[in-house]
Amino acid sequence: MQIAIKMREQNTAPHPMTDGLPNPQRCFAFITISIAITMAVLDSSLVSVALPTIGHDLSVSPAQAIWVINAYQLAITVLLLPLAVLGDIIGYKRIYWWGLAVFAAASLACANAHTLPVLTLARVVQGVGAAGIMSVNIALVRIIYPKSMLGVGVGYASLVVAVSSAAGPSIASAILSVAHWQWLFLVNVPLGLVALAIGARSLPITPTSGKRLNLLSAFLNAVTFGLLISGLATLSNAGSAQRGIEVIGAALAVGVVFIRRENRLAEPMLPIDLLRMRVFSLSMVTSICSFAAQTIAFVALPFYFEQTLGHSETQTGLLMTPWPVVTALIAPLAGRLSDRMPAERISCVGLVLLGTGLGSLCWIGHAPSPLDIGWRLALCGLGFGLFQSPNNRVIMGSAPRARSAGASGLQSMGRLLGQSIGAVVVALAFGFAHERAAIVATSIGSLLALFGAGASLFRKTGARPENEPTSTIVSQPAVSDR
Repeated sequence: MQIAIKMREQNTAPHPMTDGLPNPQRCFAFITISIAITMAVLDSSLVSVALPTIGHDLSVSPAQAIWVINAYQLAITVLLLPLAVLGDIIGYKRIYWWGLAVFAAASLACANAHTLPVLTLARVVQGVGAAGIMSVNIALVRIIYPKSMLGVGVGYASLVVAVSSAAGPSIASAILSVAHWQWLFLVNVPLGLVALAIGARSLPITPTSGKRLNLLSAFLNAVTFGLLISGLATLSNAGSAQRGIEVIGAALAVGVVFIRRENRLAEPMLPIDLLRMRVFSLSMVTSICSFAAQTIAFVALPFYFEQTLGHSETQTGLLMTPWPVVTALIAPLAGRLSDRMPAERISCVGLVLLGTGLGSLCWIGHAPSPLDIGWRLALCGLGFGLFQSPNNRVIMGSAPRARSAGASGLQSMGRLLGQSIGAVVVALAFGFAHERAAIVATSIGSLLALFGAGASLFRKTGARPENEPTSTIVSQPAVSDR
């Protein structure tokens, strides 16, 4: 008995690791992260495409069906930062692994829901799981990869997020062409089980702070960001502009109280200490601009291709393909370059290319050929791929290692805010510009990308905190960690 206890202590005792995980553990850990983040990011796109079918099948109106999406987004938004803080308290692996488990279980519940209230509740739970995944995703990448390869790791992670976001509509259409909408959720179950099995053995155990979660901060965070995202969503609905503005105003009012309270805390839930860093705050601005521009393009351009140019849904999907394909090819290379060159300069070039590509789409004429459209979208994909990986590297590299979870949570929050702002821009363009709405929205997307490029020029990374001694982590998982 004593021998067994000794062996167990040896297997679960902390092992110092100064710089990343060894292979093949690093490879398996990243496979876990890739599967999990793909499911979490892809889910919003998949359900958006299937929403009319889901609404018809459940016999509900479009206004009611939209809660299938809103419930998921709101759950993620209000829990991102609290779960990031909880990751520091109890360890990143626990948050990530249990978030993945909740997401997979909720996916099964979504697939078996036959009424809107049940499906909405299951989507809330699924959003809780997705928040657990997104809150510490990049923080885990920082632990998994050595400092000299941080750009590589962030590049691969950015590739997964970008391609998942862009390829969602095409994947959803392919699934719906051969199966019922429930399969959009069911596919997550086997993928989740595989990721859970691999992650249980490969994800690193990080030190725990032993601190307590500030419940009042968590409540104010939930109200602030919940109202903000709800207000942006309401603002994008026709005829609800005044109500949306009122909700956003309420979010700002609560946000002021939230920020003032956080300013008085030594360890705030909202990482104000990070936002005070010029390089970090400007990197967040550029991230919001890039995802807003991407969302504008991927929402507005299909309307233009189908309604103005007369292409079918299948043709539109093919026309949009160059963007995610080029992004997939360039993002890992951009991550590698950011380990050797100033990341902010690479990001700036990427945003200029993205803005130029979007701007050129506004001048394609009335009868463009597929080649005319394709090279412009490829230019957008090149710019987005060049920007995203180095920018995320700056976000994580400029934060002290002990604040990795907070930086990771804010990085995911920036993506969600950018996507919400992009959706609002498209909705307002369709409300005011009518037949030229897609062109107007794309023009705004181009300006946002160029504004982000300007912001990128004003940041200087200097010495990166990742040169600090790496915290001790455990490469072999303990049974109790699950």
